[in-house]
Amino acid sequence: MKLMDKIWLLWEIPLACLSFVFNKIVKFAIGNLFTVYLALNKKKASQWRVLSAKMIKAPLILPVLMTKGPRWNTHAIIGTLGPFKVTEAIAIDTKTANQSARSWIAVVYSFPGYKTVTSLESEQLDPANSWQTIKLPAGKYSLGVRYYNRADTINYPAIKIDEQLFVEPYNIPGDINNYYHDLINAKNWFYSSLHYYIFTILKLRNYLPESFVRREYLPVGAPATHFAYNYLDAKQTLQIVTASEIIEQFDIYFTLYDRSSLPLTWCVITEPKYTLAPQNTQGYFLVRIRPKPEFSKTEIKVRSEILVVDSSNQCLTLKYEV
Repeated sequence: MKLMDKIWLLWEIPLACLSFVFNKIVKFAIGNLFTVYLALNKKKASQWRVLSAKMIKAPLILPVLMTKGPRWNTHAIIGTLGPFKVTEAIAIDTKTANQSARSWIAVVYSFPGYKTVTSLESEQLDPANSWQTIKLPAGKYSLGVRYYNRADTINYPAIKIDEQLFVEPYNIPGDINNYYHDLINAKNWFYSSLHYYIFTILKLRNYLPESFVRREYLPVGAPATHFAYNYLDAKQTLQIVTASEIIEQFDIYFTLYDRSSLPLTWCVITEPKYTLAPQNTQGYFLVRIRPKPEFSKTEIKVRSEILVVDSSNQCLTLKYEV
């Protein structure tokens, strides 16, 4: 390890430890506040809440998102519903969902624990069916639906609980995700302190348990989603090299975040070689790799290799095996 790296560690690690503890305390406190809020506000719980500029300006919403789901998915439209009581099953209006997006994921979470109970991916379902039923043990749940490859007209699906209509289809504007372009303006000391440690653990990931790094950094992904990720130093060029078979069969979504975990830039990678120009700030990136709907049964397994060439260059190579 170079002398400069050792000097960096002397002040970086203590600050990262403080940030880690701060993150866990705030996450616990805000999570409990939001749970109480949803439990008491039955009107909010019984309607679709789709991420938008208006929604994140509401009290408590942005702090909740920055603790529960801080790796913003800039490529999907995200809606949540609940909590609601279930005796036997919920049913999703898949016809509406299929008309709104070529690819979508519905995830059922326990409440108030927010643990993933089960999930549905549109590619797994028979498109001839208008509804899909999910059997559940009696209890309280919430539902999250992410739309990819969306259509011009977007509606969130109707939901039935124990065969009774709970919500009707909910129309949203096609430009609802435009708020991401201004989200970096929300950066302040609070969010920077919450996520300061993430850059550090990514830079030291070779010395830390991979399970710990993944748990702290990665979102809860669908089974078919592959992730590639790493830190990015200021003034460092990033090059992503992708096998042609992956380009053909997968959607490759790239997002770069600053150290406060707010998105700086994002794109869909459609070429074998993608180069990100050097940025003025430290940060980290996340690549979400999902099979295209027409290749949902692909046998390709994506692998990623990250090489830090030097202080000014980093290369991520996306390969595959069958």
